[in-house]
Amino acid sequence: MKKRLKKHLPNAITCANLFSGCVGIVFAFEGNLIFAAYALFLAAIFDFFDGFASRVLQSFSGIGKELDSLADMISFGFLPSVIVFELFLQAPQIPNVSTYLKFSAFLIAVFSALRLAKFNTDTRQAEIFIGLPTPANAIMIASFPLIMEQQGNLSHYILNPYILTVFVLVMCALLVAEMPLMSLKFKSSDFNQNIYRYLLLLFSAILILFFKFVAVPVVIFIYIALSIIQFKIANDKIPG
Repeated sequence: MKKRLKKHLPNAITCANLFSGCVGIVFAFEGNLIFAAYALFLAAIFDFFDGFASRVLQSFSGIGKELDSLADMISFGFLPSVIVFELFLQAPQIPNVSTYLKFSAFLIAVFSALRLAKFNTDTRQAEIFIGLPTPANAIMIASFPLIMEQQGNLSHYILNPYILTVFVLVMCALLVAEMPLMSLKFKSSDFNQNIYRYLLLLFSAILILFFKFVAVPVVIFIYIALSIIQFKIANDKIPG
């Protein structure tokens, strides 16, 4: 019984990630972006704990790896695309711009699929990420409806179709960029080895405490900036 639990628990958590993503998609298409965002955040929690459970239980399998990517494609690829699509629909200027521009939202799903496929086949990403991880991109997108609810004056910028289009293109580029980013896994308790991770946690805690959801996009860009600084100082190159 314990052996079976050890074997299947991580996959069960991954399935919870997938289920949350599916529920979030329904909420998003119904226009309930707040609940869609919360469903995505819940999926991210499950995504963290399935990896954590695999490491603690030493339960790794090929099926688990493939299932994780499939779940991530739904929760962190398609769901954020639908959220951006719905933001385009809410943009007051969209009828005067182009009725087709809103479909650019689904480039997020396309490039997320490329990112996940690249991660699964790229042996260089055992210790680091190369390109922005799909959960980070998805969490940033999920924060937008919550930011609009928290700070209504920012809705004018978030619902601007031109800004949304530029945002989509930039995030798609970051997903597949040959840019090394630090993994958030703590391999040891050594402070010097984890200094950039500690800095990220510190900045994140302070910003979220004071600014709540508005801080989320800032935290993502701090993560990117600290990763760039880390690799520049260490003079590390992307493994060949």
